[in-house]
Amino acid sequence: MNAELIAVGSELLLGQIANTNAQFISEQLAELGINVFYHTVVGDNPERLKQVISIAQSRSELIIFTGGLGPTKDDLTKETVAQCLDRRLVTDDKAMQQIEDYFKKLNREMTENNRKQAIVLEGSRVLPNNNGMAPGMIIETESHRYILMPGPPSEMKPMFLGEVKPYLLKDFNEPLHSRVLRFFGIGESALETELMDLIDAQTNPTIAPLAKEGEVTLRLTAKHRNPAEATKLLDDTEAKISARVGEFLYGYGDETTLPQVVFELLKDKGLTVASAESLTGGLFSQQLTDFPGASALFSGGIVGYTNEVKRDVLGVEQRILDENGAVSEACAMAMASGAAEHCHADLGISFTGVAGPSLEEDHPVGTVFIGLSHGKTQVAHAFRFNGSRRGIRQRSVMHGFDLIRRYLLEKSPFEK
Repeated sequence: MNAELIAVGSELLLGQIANTNAQFISEQLAELGINVFYHTVVGDNPERLKQVISIAQSRSELIIFTGGLGPTKDDLTKETVAQCLDRRLVTDDKAMQQIEDYFKKLNREMTENNRKQAIVLEGSRVLPNNNGMAPGMIIETESHRYILMPGPPSEMKPMFLGEVKPYLLKDFNEPLHSRVLRFFGIGESALETELMDLIDAQTNPTIAPLAKEGEVTLRLTAKHRNPAEATKLLDDTEAKISARVGEFLYGYGDETTLPQVVFELLKDKGLTVASAESLTGGLFSQQLTDFPGASALFSGGIVGYTNEVKRDVLGVEQRILDENGAVSEACAMAMASGAAEHCHADLGISFTGVAGPSLEEDHPVGTVFIGLSHGKTQVAHAFRFNGSRRGIRQRSVMHGFDLIRRYLLEKSPFEK
């Protein structure tokens, strides 16, 4: 069964509110193994809504509406659906009683237009609204199922979970099981090239790439009634992917971040880190110390923009500044070593470069050197980033976290 979501409300088209209902319902339907191929938003106009319904009927068997069930004149969803299905509208006594009781409880007089909210399509299964007044409806025909729910998320979500989801579960018992793999250090096109044959041959599980700011995710989705079998399908596919691009895989799930992964690795290994930041201005320190308990693994950070601070505080030799410049591999290594030494940390990391808007030491904007130090071992890598000043700074920090991650996991520890 293919599903389509239709959100009704001119306020959605005007950008006055976001259509969070569609995201929620799609996630819920995915868990049930129901495909959602279309999202539609239409204003409070009966003729345009009729057109949308007609299109949905031609391509989807399950059509879910949100919004347009309220008491005002522009709430026209059930009236329009009734016309399209050639069904009468009738008053539901239980819904009417609930509305009357609501106003009595508030000691307020009920206006006449509120009676409209108790009107439903004849022959529909009425869904009680325990968080508002307008009930929902389920209508079944030979070829389609229609579900109407109120627009406010505070009413729609509990109605879906309490009424609609159990209804759908009766017919759909092959849920989807998903796993999100997170990658850093490889672009979407490069990742897709490495996995092209797997993506082209995908059936179950499916493989869906998604590029985000500075990273790429793969969502693996398996369909199986048995959760253990679904897990096996996901494990097998992940193993094939890891064999090719596993060095770039840093975590799992929608919420996992690279700084969080590095934080946990440092904690697990009992190591501390200190930072020396020039172009990033303390951004690395800020992101690492966002996590509770950071004082156990972050010794301190030094933000040193001038050469004098690099020399007098971080201990960078004047010779390095004179011969190589502040924007150089040599300076990055010395900064990282100085941060570790002066903050009494196991590891030191440094950032120096040109975030813009103009050249510095004849280096173009986006030139970045990241240094990493551990004991007597120091290394620095050169990067060229595009984008805004903010983007260059953020990419620098993320690559710094990735260098630490690789080192702690001994994945080509001092190689990009």
